[in-house]
Amino acid sequence: MTEKKKKSNNRMSINELMHDIVSLFNAEPNKLFNYKQVAHALGLKLSAQRQKVYEILSTMAQQEFLVEPTPGRFKKKDRGTRALGLFERRSNGKNQVITEEGEEIFVAERNSMHALDGDKVEVYVYARRRHADPEGEVTQIIERADRTFVGILSVEKQYAFLITDSKTLANDIFIPKNKLRGGKDGEKAVVRITEWPEHSKNPIGEVIDVLGEAGDNNTEMHAILAEFGLPYKYPEAVEKAADKISDIIPADEIARREDFREVTTFTIDPHDAKDFDDAISIRQLPSGLWEVGVHIADVTHYVQPGSIIDKEAERRATSVYLVDRTIPMLPERLCNYICSLRPDEDKLAFSCIFEIDDNANIKRRHIARTIIRSNRRYAYEEAQAIIEGADGDFRKEILVLNDLAQKMRKRRFENGSISFDRQEVRFEIDEEGHPIRVYFKIAKEANMLIEEFMLLANCTVAEAVGKTANGKKAKSFVYRVHDQPDPSKINDLASFITRFGYRTRLHNDTRELSKNINKLMQEIKGRPEENLISTVAIRSMSKAIYSTDNIGHYGLGFDYYTHFTSPIRRYPDMMVHRLIDRYLNGGRSAVEQSLESKCKHSSEMEQLAANAERASIKYKQVEFLSDRLGEEFDGVISGITEWGLYVELDENKCEGLIPIRELDDDYYELDEKNYALVGRRSHRIYRLGDPVRILIAGTNLEKKQLDFALVRTLKK
Repeated sequence: MTEKKKKSNNRMSINELMHDIVSLFNAEPNKLFNYKQVAHALGLKLSAQRQKVYEILSTMAQQEFLVEPTPGRFKKKDRGTRALGLFERRSNGKNQVITEEGEEIFVAERNSMHALDGDKVEVYVYARRRHADPEGEVTQIIERADRTFVGILSVEKQYAFLITDSKTLANDIFIPKNKLRGGKDGEKAVVRITEWPEHSKNPIGEVIDVLGEAGDNNTEMHAILAEFGLPYKYPEAVEKAADKISDIIPADEIARREDFREVTTFTIDPHDAKDFDDAISIRQLPSGLWEVGVHIADVTHYVQPGSIIDKEAERRATSVYLVDRTIPMLPERLCNYICSLRPDEDKLAFSCIFEIDDNANIKRRHIARTIIRSNRRYAYEEAQAIIEGADGDFRKEILVLNDLAQKMRKRRFENGSISFDRQEVRFEIDEEGHPIRVYFKIAKEANMLIEEFMLLANCTVAEAVGKTANGKKAKSFVYRVHDQPDPSKINDLASFITRFGYRTRLHNDTRELSKNINKLMQEIKGRPEENLISTVAIRSMSKAIYSTDNIGHYGLGFDYYTHFTSPIRRYPDMMVHRLIDRYLNGGRSAVEQSLESKCKHSSEMEQLAANAERASIKYKQVEFLSDRLGEEFDGVISGITEWGLYVELDENKCEGLIPIRELDDDYYELDEKNYALVGRRSHRIYRLGDPVRILIAGTNLEKKQLDFALVRTLKK
């Protein structure tokens, strides 16, 4: 043992000493030690230190971590166990392995083998001391996860580093000068870790892409995508493959499809949309029923299974929507041109056709491949103006569809569907990508019209496969499922809303719970706390995922539900198109295991895309308020943590942190159960939902962080 080590051991804390003793016995699980031998092994010479070792050994024996076969001689009680799991690296040193059984095993940095976040590892689990959390050490890295990181290059004369702000890596990455790929000091780059020598503090890496100058809008958006492992450019080979696809529809293809080109058809989408997934047709039949067609872009006619385009789409799984751009799942030629249901062009579609009476009852339905020709492209705002009384093309058709949609919507909520109408933050940006205005997207009747018919089509397709007669086993399929909420989270929500004076009873009965949540959403509409309570309510719900195991969709109140209506931007919809075509043609059931694997991947990619979208919004919020340092705003406390209070501003829904150090009038303690910080002496309480006035104290674009200073609390 080196002199440096001995010196440090002379100042060793009790916890450090205990850890080193545990490590010694774990390294020699079959060997007997007395306290002198342990002290010698740890380089401890002072009598006081040896006495402390003896006391710790006796305590460990009482806790059954050690046994004492003969008086004064100690041995590890058992050999522990080995388990497999995913390594979670944290920059604060609190690394852990989540085992396949879901157990959390703490792993000290010295026992991590420099495993990185997401690595699949084998962990040796130490014998657990009584009342202590399980601890272990990584013995093997079985499968390495993505090892790329985003940061700013710091380039010196002889060497370079990537300075990261990663939550999973505390150490900067050393980069040899010949591995910079032209990267310059101050530029953002993507770096792959190539090795991490056992005794080295810093991992070693190489630049795989230089993103550009930090602070540049394109650079920052690409950095957000790279941070979440999402692609920010399209492979040239895939683009070339798409360019070879013909836009001419052969006569024999038209002949085998139902022809809707003479039926009134239109699309309703956001004003800046280019990829039109869905169109609606409507005409009145001689019987007096309304024939409504929900026509979905027939992407799988053009994208063949296993092709280079299909493989890239499967890998991406979804389009990604950042504040100022869309990163498409499919090449632009397909998503914005060939497959997009553009007006006045013949287009191939996969359709659900409904015959509906004036009370929105479905009398007949069928699924078919079709050819359509959209007569008009509407933005939501244009369709909404017609609904509100303005004149315009196809006014009668839009009003009939809206009437049917409203009746369907009313019935859906009566049957258990839950209504969450949260405001979505949007930005108006200038040519440089700088945000100049914040506004909110609010769903109106035109949005609801499209939503209802898309929900109807998705249910229809799911029922066509999943709903079988006489208990017959359904063929393998891709469902969009949503589990029932955890009762403990519902109880927390019920407790939380009482702070605002709401007495809505949140029963565990499925139908009654849905009904009462809807009642609550109506009661809070237009109130200052609407956004906050909606957020807490949404967090109490489970997450919707893709699965072959159909447990139904709790939030929508559907027993059978899938995603069929957006194949341009979601890979599961492409999977559903292929399956429904296969089964309509009498095909055998697909291999469930393969489908489930793709479902899992799609769910994971959907979550990553959502995280990237939130990060881009957060970046723009910080950028927007960077111009307003020192200004005051009203807001509500939206989060309570041990490190401070999060506040969401009323005016623009931007969220920032009042650091705990700013609350210097008292020592505040976190009351997790009651969502509060409580002053130890003054008993002053800051609660979730309390109105406050704050000042913009600081902004950090690199960390996407807003710092607020508390001006005063406000009366409710």
